[in-house]
Amino acid sequence: MSSREDHLVELVDETGAAHGQTTVATAHQPPGQLHRAFSVLLVDPDGQVLLQRRAAVKTRFPLRWANSCCGHPRPGESLAEAANRRLREELGAGPVELTEVGVYTYYAEDPATGRVEFEYDHVLRGEFLPSAPLLPDPGEVAELRWADPAALEAELDRDPRSYAPWLAGVVGRLLRPSSFPTAATTTPGSPADDAAERSGGR
Repeated sequence: MSSREDHLVELVDETGAAHGQTTVATAHQPPGQLHRAFSVLLVDPDGQVLLQRRAAVKTRFPLRWANSCCGHPRPGESLAEAANRRLREELGAGPVELTEVGVYTYYAEDPATGRVEFEYDHVLRGEFLPSAPLLPDPGEVAELRWADPAALEAELDRDPRSYAPWLAGVVGRLLRPSSFPTAATTTPGSPADDAAERSGGR
């Protein structure tokens, strides 16, 4: 088990209230345990968002395109602290001022690895200049690219299997934050927005 798989995550109920903790590895074993996570979208002055293609060694949804950075706050760690820690570790970026634009609760099974994502996901927006330095960790990130979020939504409909199953919900909350005042929940066995993955984590 890798060191990151040993890290503790915060278990939560459907309202986001914490009720315990477990390891990353255990939380993502079928049938999955609902836990707190975050997804960061870095946005440039023109409204483009930074996407990363997840490295081949990822235990959940490897080589899928996803948002700029994601991860799990450790028990007692603030979202801003955790997100900036992962921005530094994955992208060599930050610190970045972050704004929460919504919460997205979803469930998805990875057919390639058998791991499960069942996450209470805080969607965070960060302003970022394309000229700012980035030093992606090849153990985390295979590629980076900038994308127009509206065009990305259309591409997610056309080719969902090229993307992480949580990305549609994350981009939706970035584009329409007022439409998602509370967590939109999908339960185990039900679609994660329009990009469900059956039989088969982040």
